[in-house]
Order: sequence, then C-alpha cells, then structure tokens
Amino acid sequence: MHLVRTSLLGSLSLTLCLAIGCSGLMPGPGPADADAPTEFTETKSGLKYRVLRKSDGKQAKPSGHVRLHYIGTLDDGTVFDSSYSRGEPAIFSLQEVVPGFTEGLQLVGEGGMIELEIPPDLGYGEDGRAPTIPRNATLHFVVEVIRVF
Repeated sequence: MHLVRTSLLGSLSLTLCLAIGCSGLMPGPGPADADAPTEFTETKSGLKYRVLRKSDGKQAKPSGHVRLHYIGTLDDGTVFDSSYSRGEPAIFSLQEVVPGFTEGLQLVGEGGMIELEIPPDLGYGEDGRAPTIPRNATLHFVVEVIRVF
C-alpha cells in the first residue's frame, strides 16, 4: 500500500490514459520538482500530504476560492473525478469542499502542486458519495493550483 501512495504521481499518466484515452489531447499533471519528497507528512488532523512542486505564490485561505487542475482516486487507483478528463480547470470555494481538501490547499501556493491523502473523517466519512465514493473511503488527490482568489 505504501508503494501505491508514494507512486501516485508516477502512475497518473497511465490512469489518465485508461480513463480518458491516449489521444495526447488531454494534459495530465505537470512535472514535480526533482527534490519533491517521497514520503508524506501528516498534520495533526490526520491529513497526509507531500508538496510535489513548491511555490512562493499566493496561498489560499479557508474562505477563499481556487482555480486548479486535479485528479482524485480511491485506494485501488480508481479515478472518481478529474478536471483533466474534462479538459478544463475547476474553480472551488474552499468552504464547499471536504475538510481535507480545504486544509491541504492551504499548504501550497499558486503554481504549486500537492498530493493529498485524505482520511475518511476529513473526506466523505461514513456516508461516502454514491455511486463513485464508497463509505469510509480514503481519498487521494494530485492538485495543481493555478490561481488563488
């Protein structure tokens, strides 16, 4: 399991290829820093993250909005959501997403990229989000922050 978590970015191109086709028209996550950590850091809340691309850009606030590209997967690698597959970035209010996403996006600025491992209690919990996210699912995201506003 640990290998799956630390190699999520490396397997994203294959996952995206399978999910949206290999036409070359849809981009996936951009490059990570050469010195990006291979291990996750855990916050007091239980969120696990690793900054894949550092940025000194503007950072999101809990009440802010972000424009970003992301891919969300389950433990088994199943993609449950992807802005890449839609071909355009998403815009979110950090007040309207799961707590782990809100917490994680405050750890990287505009132009940065972060990998998040969100435990069930910071995600959709016991309810899940039928039909794509089962009960008590751990959520995995790779997120590229394009703009903070």
